[in-house]
Amino acid sequence: MTAVRGEGGGGDGDGGRVRASGTPVRVGLFGLLGSGNLGNDGSLEAVLGYLRAEHPEAVVDALCGGPEAVTTRFGIPATRLHWNRSEYRTASRAGSIAAKGLGKLVDVVRTAAWVRRHDVVIVPGMGVLEATLPLRPWGFPYALFLLCASGRLLGTRIALVSVGAAEIGNRPTRALVRWSARLAAYRSYRDGPSRDAMRAMGVDTSRDEVYPDLAFSLPAPTASVPSPEPSGSEPSGSEPSGSEPPPPHGLVCLGVMDFHGGNDDRARADEIHRRYLDGTIRFVRTMVEEGRPVRLLTGDRCDASVVAAILDAVDSPLVTAAEPASLADLMKEMAVADTVVAVRYHNLICALKTGTPVLALCYATKSEALMADMGLGAYCHPAREVDADRLLEQFRALEQRSAELRRTLVERNVTAARRVQHQFDALTAALFPAADRGRADALDRADALDHTRTHTHTHTHTHGHDLRETQ
Repeated sequence: MTAVRGEGGGGDGDGGRVRASGTPVRVGLFGLLGSGNLGNDGSLEAVLGYLRAEHPEAVVDALCGGPEAVTTRFGIPATRLHWNRSEYRTASRAGSIAAKGLGKLVDVVRTAAWVRRHDVVIVPGMGVLEATLPLRPWGFPYALFLLCASGRLLGTRIALVSVGAAEIGNRPTRALVRWSARLAAYRSYRDGPSRDAMRAMGVDTSRDEVYPDLAFSLPAPTASVPSPEPSGSEPSGSEPSGSEPPPPHGLVCLGVMDFHGGNDDRARADEIHRRYLDGTIRFVRTMVEEGRPVRLLTGDRCDASVVAAILDAVDSPLVTAAEPASLADLMKEMAVADTVVAVRYHNLICALKTGTPVLALCYATKSEALMADMGLGAYCHPAREVDADRLLEQFRALEQRSAELRRTLVERNVTAARRVQHQFDALTAALFPAADRGRADALDRADALDHTRTHTHTHTHTHGHDLRETQ
């Protein structure tokens, strides 16, 4: 079992619980983890990697959506986030409505009891401060508020680490999210628009930093060289020697999503889904007509219905579907592709990390910000208003610049990985000051020892030289 511990405390002060010297830090991880979303689990994997590398003494467990999956995959104890196992199902009968109401009361006690057992609780990445997808206030926003309020009351530091945020119109959800952020002891965001959104909702962000998404710390396979133009095909132009190579003509990975719009789109959710699905199917058909294989990828188990709809509509052996179980699986698929088209945020990150050019179907500002940061800001298409002709036009423009963009992504990935390490260093300084001071003291001792050895060596060398001169 892994572990982590800090000096606890809510708000801006250091008034949290202080652990006896030598006692392992107790770290909790919180969120919709193990629930079938690959991006959420990738964020958990990134933080666990940091804890195991930088704070191996820490004792770690989780309060999450899928405790069995988290324990099986990551090897840490886990507790179910909600007392009511049907929390995210629509309640229609009187009994199920009563169970949900009772669950809200029970979760107050359960959450507080869990928080009290920890010195630090980390919410690893994820879009926990946004409602860009359908979200009810008394679901996860309420759970997050209970966490942050318990941390403030009980002296446990709650850290929202590289999280996503967006302005929220629904008043109850907005209030819960705003108060959760205010009550947290530490906040950082995965992009500038997230910090701007929290500032607009009344949170003081003057000391909050922005770092890349935590998934940029995960290892990635090396992308393959794009497929050459098929033999016997017409040349792509009479370009002079030394110019950019012709655009790729091989595998296209398509990351799909069961997309129905966000919280503010409920009235036209079916229309949005149909337009997205129709545009995606037309894109796949065009690829097949051009003889290009298409690999369908998901980012959440709920996306399987979209995969089935595409396979049904485009009956071709060129169209196949993968069953990724992690971000690593997604990256392996994308690393051998010439080009990627994707909707989900972490599908985009996987493509970018492998250095594979990607066209983003964007449903929120976070995707546009990510693409701009990585040098592909021109290759975004609105997921709510998919225009198949325009999508194909952008896709071809992306492939024309494939070689150039691959070079850009190599550079941007180095920068992103370095900045995520800065996030982990800042987290250590903020939540584990004892460990940070110990590490600084060790470095100081090493520097002093090195200085002493250097001084001794120099003195001995000079003395010996003087003896030789006098002989």
